[in-house]
Amino acid sequence: MNNISRREFVKTSALSGAGFFIFPSLKKEGKKEILLPEQIDDIKISSQQYLDLAPAEWIWYPSERTLQNTMILFRKKIVITKKIRSASGWILADSRYVFYVNEKRIQFGPAPSDPRWIEVDPLELTNNLTSGENVLGAQVLFYGSGDGTSPIGKPGFLFYLKIEFEDGTNEIVVSNGEWKSYLPKSWKAGQYKRWYLRSFQEEFDARKFPYGWLNKSFRENNDWLAAMKLDCPPDKPSICSYYYEYLYETWGDRKISYLTPRSIPLMNEETVSGFKLAEAYQILWNRQPEEYFDFLVPDSFTRGKEVSVNKVQDEFQLTLNENEAAVLTFELDEQVVGWPKFTVDAPEGTIIEMMVHEAHKASGPVLLNSHFNSWTRFICKEGVNNFSVFDFESFRWIQLHIRNGGGKITLSNLNVIRRVYPWQNKHNIILYDAALQKLMDACVNTLKNSAQETIVDGMARERQQYSGDGGHQLHALYYSFGETKQQARFIKTFSQGQTPDGYFLDCWPAYDRLARLMERQLQLTDWGPLLDHGIGFNFDCYYYYLYTGNLEALEEAFPRLIKFFYYLKSIIREDGLLPVENTGLPSVWIDHEAFRQQRHKQCSFNLYASAMMLNALAPLCHSFKKFKIEEDVKQIGKNILNAAVKKFWSDDKKLFVDNLPWLQEENEIRLSDRTLATAILFDQCPGADSNSIKTLADAPEELGVSYPPNAIWRYWALAKSGKMEVVVDDFRKRWATMDSVLLNNTIQEGWKSLPDNWSQWSHCGVVPLIILFQGIAGIMPLEPGFNSYKIYPQLADLGKLELTAYTVKGRIEFSSVGKYGNRELKIKTLPNAKGELIISDKEKTDLPVIRRFENKIACALPENKEVKISLNFT
Repeated sequence: MNNISRREFVKTSALSGAGFFIFPSLKKEGKKEILLPEQIDDIKISSQQYLDLAPAEWIWYPSERTLQNTMILFRKKIVITKKIRSASGWILADSRYVFYVNEKRIQFGPAPSDPRWIEVDPLELTNNLTSGENVLGAQVLFYGSGDGTSPIGKPGFLFYLKIEFEDGTNEIVVSNGEWKSYLPKSWKAGQYKRWYLRSFQEEFDARKFPYGWLNKSFRENNDWLAAMKLDCPPDKPSICSYYYEYLYETWGDRKISYLTPRSIPLMNEETVSGFKLAEAYQILWNRQPEEYFDFLVPDSFTRGKEVSVNKVQDEFQLTLNENEAAVLTFELDEQVVGWPKFTVDAPEGTIIEMMVHEAHKASGPVLLNSHFNSWTRFICKEGVNNFSVFDFESFRWIQLHIRNGGGKITLSNLNVIRRVYPWQNKHNIILYDAALQKLMDACVNTLKNSAQETIVDGMARERQQYSGDGGHQLHALYYSFGETKQQARFIKTFSQGQTPDGYFLDCWPAYDRLARLMERQLQLTDWGPLLDHGIGFNFDCYYYYLYTGNLEALEEAFPRLIKFFYYLKSIIREDGLLPVENTGLPSVWIDHEAFRQQRHKQCSFNLYASAMMLNALAPLCHSFKKFKIEEDVKQIGKNILNAAVKKFWSDDKKLFVDNLPWLQEENEIRLSDRTLATAILFDQCPGADSNSIKTLADAPEELGVSYPPNAIWRYWALAKSGKMEVVVDDFRKRWATMDSVLLNNTIQEGWKSLPDNWSQWSHCGVVPLIILFQGIAGIMPLEPGFNSYKIYPQLADLGKLELTAYTVKGRIEFSSVGKYGNRELKIKTLPNAKGELIISDKEKTDLPVIRRFENKIACALPENKEVKISLNFT
């Protein structure tokens, strides 16, 4: 396919079923093969990516051991005597920091990174420094035991600030031994881990905190020690220091590690209020609350009577006896990600456990502690306390469990500092269908929660970056916001998680798969690095090039793709297929709902691998001028497809049957939407695919259906096959009715999600939003960088639709009014790009007709024009 001309390709593929999902040739003429398989370890890194912060020095609290979940405060006074023109620089800490100037919160960071190649955050302080004394402060948390946002590391703080004055002079402020460091007793160093993928189980004692430490008049006592300089160059991450890391004994390789500037903007932080009191009850404790929160001891408490809460404007007032405990439960209109905060005026020693949750049912469990130990403990000082968590949460519900404080309690200022990625463009989607509009709004809000510094599945559980089912949301970012930096960072950071053997750690940068490798050695888990996510990552890279035309951003990842290919080639079995069982440390997932047995996944997995090799990796090899490897990739892809046809294609059913080799043993036929969809999308059926299409559309009982994020494969195949009415009907009946859509303005992880348990209510499956652009409006690039594109509208029964699709060439404005038989279509086309509109061949149009095929015509769209067309048969 990649050797034919664009015209021939469009004729044979783009117009076959209108070519919903198109994999064009990415030809780039040039020199012959320069990269051989034995040279694939060479990773090309641009020199512009390196960052050296000399004369800054890595510093830490004077110590020879740092316990997990240790918080350190760093403080530095500077004096400004001249007018400032600019003040900017860089800041980095392992694991997380909050930076302040003169008591004002400036920013939180850094973004999750591979510990060998950490991104350094920019710092802009021009408008924050004042004449005279200024106090710089950093609150730094070292995880120490792994987190969904931090694989592994060593403690350290690095700071560089250049101040330019209007008289032309400069001053450099850097981290060094002149900074003061403090180990606050308000957080317990060595605090236990909250959950497998959440490090910090925060407990904050306000009575022990050095309030005023960010104030100019604050006086440091003998507990403020001169910071210790770490033996680590300022162009290397802290993992390369010689500081002893006692839990894991890690030593970073200075020859390969480096610092790099942050590649995406800092997150926006905005205050969201509007919490409503939903419930207030007494808690009658049978055992000590601390024991319950530590060990979840059954029958530790019972629900008491309702508590009287007096609401005065924005304050909530209640009175407790000395041994009484109460819970106040608040809800927000939608689920968000950020830092919950509140003010409380209470007697000294009052304890408040703040719990957050994605979903709660009124009159359900009285305590919300049913979601990965998502609680933070605050202990009040006398009088007014302003509390906020250090690490961000994902939630709609907040519950405050108040105890140990007899007397009057006044709560106020309950809100959340929401963190959202600063997309440059605002999404524009208007559907004159209330249910579908709410569904699309839920998809957008879900993206706000899951697509931040990393592209994660769900922020309430793992907060870690995945390809595969998690990578699909990248499509929505391109179209909805015109975003490309997030995807480029995703590609770079995910690729860095490749193992020496060649497979990828399928969630990276994150702690999860490091632990799973150990567990897999002892057969203690089914979860290993997912090979199917490595296949998906090849597609992610290909799509990035297709959407942006930017091959340079793939230069670091591309050799890793080749290494992964040769790993797959090395594990092909005697039957010519890749295994899905007995795979060693990595594993094969594909989906957990579409298949009844692990061996049933082999057909789907091999079709997926073949499709990747022929339609993603081979074209990328061609564009990178790696022609010998391209031929090898193509041949292996064809071999795997032939072997899959031989083992799983049923001439009788005219379908790929997932359990065809074991039919007699199992006495039932098992199909899957993933297998059939892959075969349709990539033209893998050896005969006609009509039976596959019909089966996907009808969804009979023997068809396994994937969980929501992977349902997109079925919808892609139905869109290619002209079955959009089935898709839209599914959106209305199955998606728009999700509890998460109706209650949280989000997309849930499973088809059924329950409140008050581990269910994920804001998860990455923004499938309807992707299909809106690619299937319903039918907007897809044909050549890299949208140099050419198609619009193949399949509007089903939608009466009115308006949307903006952002591309690297500009905006496509798309609107449709009316239903089948009487539609008016209006399109604002791209400049400097060749567009094609695919409609029924019965339509009358003044647009030039390029081709006719299968009862359709492809019409040439003018560049940078508004096109109006009446449709009676489309």
